[in-house]
Order: sequence, then structure tokens, then C-alpha cells
Amino acid sequence: MVVPEVAPEPLRSPVIDSHCHLDVCDRALHGESRPHPAQMLKLAAAVGVTKVVQIGCDVAAAKWSVEMAAHHPEVIVGVALHPNEAPRIFARQGKGGLEDAYAAIAELAGQDVVRAVGETGLDYFRTEGDLRMVQQESFRWHINLAKELGKALIIHDRDSHEDVISVLESEGAPAKVIFHCFSGDAKMASYCADRGWFMSFAGVITFKNADELRAALKVVPDDLVLVETDSPYLTPVPYRGKANGSYLMPLTVRRMAEVRSVDEATMARQLWDNTHRVFGVW
Repeated sequence: MVVPEVAPEPLRSPVIDSHCHLDVCDRALHGESRPHPAQMLKLAAAVGVTKVVQIGCDVAAAKWSVEMAAHHPEVIVGVALHPNEAPRIFARQGKGGLEDAYAAIAELAGQDVVRAVGETGLDYFRTEGDLRMVQQESFRWHINLAKELGKALIIHDRDSHEDVISVLESEGAPAKVIFHCFSGDAKMASYCADRGWFMSFAGVITFKNADELRAALKVVPDDLVLVETDSPYLTPVPYRGKANGSYLMPLTVRRMAEVRSVDEATMARQLWDNTHRVFGVW
């Protein structure tokens, strides 16, 4: 089991993990055995992370997420084809396969427990060449689905800042937009803030080499900042290199409070309120 012998001290005020992948928690990661997703939720609640947003990044994961949330009232869901998933489907199954996947995601996105469309966006780190056009078309499709359903849009943006913003603005952004695992600089944070877009920060904020990201965090308005784990990825220091879980999020929240020069309770309350404003109360 990867759970530390000594878990982080519980938060003084509860917070919500705005982006995690519990479906990955029951798979092997780095050769480690993982607790059952229900046990992961209990571990999180014990340290003050009392609600989570579960993200399903392909059709199978989206179905799993909706079914799982039906049995756990502390869980809501986001569904989409991940930016790298759409090109994979297109390469293997062609346009017809991609359209079938879109139809399945659209049907699931209409469920009440699904509060967001995402994660969608662009990832130029893993997708190159002509397949980037498939990513962009997938991103546009998801943007319009979010607007059609009146749900939040969760954006994955890796090595693609300019194109993400260009597509988002040319297509017309939904009322609520979240940059998941924000990775831009202070200038980009200010740009997003001017448009009322939420920015979510993960364990990367604790990394030694993340000075530029911490500078960005400082300029995000109080009402637009979110926190996430992206678990089982992006594990905060001092557990970097191990699989992540929502129970480690207090480490990220405390580092965020330090960067923003507020006390832990204030930071937690802002995060709690903002997560409910963007996803609705549950």
C-alpha cells in the first residue's frame, strides 16, 4: 500500500479536490498496489478533503465515474475524451469511431451527477503533426457541448497555451471555464483572470523548480483559485515519485496559503466556496 505511515495533519477547514482520477487508483501505477477507490475517499475525508470531482477521460472511464458517483454522494463527475484520447481513437477507428465516442460522452454528460465537460483541450507534448488538428476539433466539440448543457468546461493545457486560448475564444467560451492543473505564467494568469476563468493548482506548486507557477498563483484573484490533486499523478513534496491521492492535498493547500500570504483556514474556505460556485453545491 502506498499510503504514508503518517498522513498529513488534517486541514483546519474542509476543502474539495476539484480534479482527480479515482478510476486509475485501482490500477497498478509505478508497480505500487493501490487502495480501493472507496478507501481513498475515506482517507481523504479523514484529513479534511470531504468532496471530490472525479474525471473520466475516455468512454469507459466516464461510464465508471457516473456509476461510482451514484453510490458516493461526496463525488461529482466530469466526462470527456482527453485531448490525447481523441487522436488515438481517430488513428485506430477513423472518423466514425470518434463520432461514436462523442455520442457516448454526450449521453453521459447529460446525467445530473455530471457537472462538467472535461478534461478537454490541447496537449502538444504527446500529440504531433496532423493529429493536432483532431485534438483541436475535439476541443471545439467539447466546448460546444458544455455550452449546450450549461455545464462547466475543464481544460487540459500542455505545451499549448496560445492555441488553447485561441480555440476557446474563437469558439466562444462557456460561462464557467476551469484551467485544470494551471501551468501558465503570471501574465497568462492575469489574462485568464480578466475573463473570469478559474485556475486550479496541483502538487506541482510544491516542487522546488516551480517558481514561475508560484508567481502565477500570487496574481490569481481570490474568487478564481481552485485546488486539485490530479491524482494519482503530480504528487506533492515530500511524496513526489509516489502515487498521489486526495488525502495528500493538505500539503498543496498549505503551500498555496504560504504563497498567497494567507492563513490555512482562509485559503481552505476560499477554495471550498470557489469549487461550489463553479460546479454547484452538492
